[in-house]
Amino acid sequence: MTFERVAITEKAAAIVRKLKDEHGDLIFHQSGGCCDGSAPMIFEKEDMYLDDSDILLGQLEGVNYYMNEEQFEYWKHTHLTVDITEGRGSSFSLEIPLGLRFIIHSRILTEEENQALNK
Repeated sequence: MTFERVAITEKAAAIVRKLKDEHGDLIFHQSGGCCDGSAPMIFEKEDMYLDDSDILLGQLEGVNYYMNEEQFEYWKHTHLTVDITEGRGSSFSLEIPLGLRFIIHSRILTEEENQALNK
């Protein structure tokens, strides 16, 4: 059986599709830090610099989802679901001008998921 670390709600997926239509290739990133820095943010692919400290968790609507390795240490035993909510975050994420922001719902991985994903 194949397990995934990250998923997306249909409401959030619709916003990702809208942003892809408007901006082209995109990238999700969850960096860590305080405030909105630990929320998932979406950028035009060329606007986001990745390095060896960024870990690919999966793809959502064809958009790669990365997390900084320090943040990953806190989240590696959880499954993340990206959702959308009304309100303006304080970041440069592309959904902010729409009066929306991405948020995370998390749950602890099952024992089976944990064994498969955290070998």
